[in-house]
Amino acid sequence: QVLLVESGGGLVQAGGSLRLSCAASGRAFGAYAAGWFRQAPGKEREFVTAISWSGGNTYYSDSVKGRFTVSRDNGKNTVYLQMNSLKPEDTAVYYCAGRLVTFGNVYYTRHDDYAYWGQGTQVTVSS
Repeated sequence: QVLLVESGGGLVQAGGSLRLSCAASGRAFGAYAAGWFRQAPGKEREFVTAISWSGGNTYYSDSVKGRFTVSRDNGKNTVYLQMNSLKPEDTAVYYCAGRLVTFGNVYYTRHDDYAYWGQGTQVTVSS
């Protein structure tokens, strides 16, 4: 069992930056692929970015590509999401997710691919 806890959310003006953290406990997170999703009010949860267990492979949604960067420090059992050039449409609750990987340096982009989820952290971007 893995427990994921997000932090780093808050209120920021458009054009600003935030860095989210996802701290894992319970098991070494180095064997897990991770992803970030977000959910705005009245909308479905959407994929943001994913990273393989090693950090060597990453993937981004078109809406955040070039602005957001995912990374991880397996020694600290933590995954990060650096968000730059934030826009009001980035306002959402951001969730970290994890999935144990048994083969390959893969990442996952679908909500149903992940077994473990954090409680979410609110990001609000004002115009």
